[in-house]
Parts: sequence; C-alpha cells; structure tokens
Amino acid sequence: MFNFEDANKKSKEAVDTALKTYSDTTKGFQAIAAEATEYSKKSFQDAVTHFETLAGVKSFEAAFELQTSYVKAYFEGFVSETTKLGEMYADLAKSAYKPYEAPIAAAVVKTAKSVSAATSAAA
Repeated sequence: MFNFEDANKKSKEAVDTALKTYSDTTKGFQAIAAEATEYSKKSFQDAVTHFETLAGVKSFEAAFELQTSYVKAYFEGFVSETTKLGEMYADLAKSAYKPYEAPIAAAVVKTAKSVSAATSAAA
C-alpha cells in the first residue's frame, strides 16, 4: 500500500538535496566568474603596461624581443588560467552530482532487482 509519510519524507529529502545543489552550484559559478574577472583585469593591465613599454623602444630588435617575451608570457598565463578554470568547472560538476550519487545507485539496484525478479517469474 502507498505510505504517505514515507513519500512525504522522500519528497522533503529530494527538495533539500536540490536546494543544496543549487546553492553549491551558484557558489561555484560565482567563484568561476570572480576568477575570470580577476584574470581579465590582470591580462588587460599587463597588455597596457606592455604597450607603454613597447612605445618607448628605440630599435626594431628590442621591440621584437619585447613582443616575443610578452606573447610567451601571455600564452603561458592563458594556458595556466584555462587549466585552472577547467578544474573549477570539473569540481563544480562533481559537487553538483555528489548529492545524487546515493539515490541513483539505490534506484539502479532496486530496478535491477525488479527486472531480475520479473525475468525469473516470466521464465
């Protein structure tokens, strides 16, 4: 028979889990946005400083070396930042999925038992 108290409890657990997940996800996206903003500010400031320095260079060779070192440093910083953001997104996905691992595993086990029982009864 259908148990309303059990259904109510499960429903409350599901809502609590969803709210916690939404809260954690929001915090994760805020951290990612803050990191991206900080990197953008730093990158812009570095570019401005570089172009100010580049404007004062007297020879083509010095300008070429300055530009080469800037591009190399920019690329290394970009790769580092994208790696960091990628890790932040991966951590966010893991934390968003974590509350659902146990209920999904339990549902899979229960479904597998039901299918097994149904298959045995049909045979």
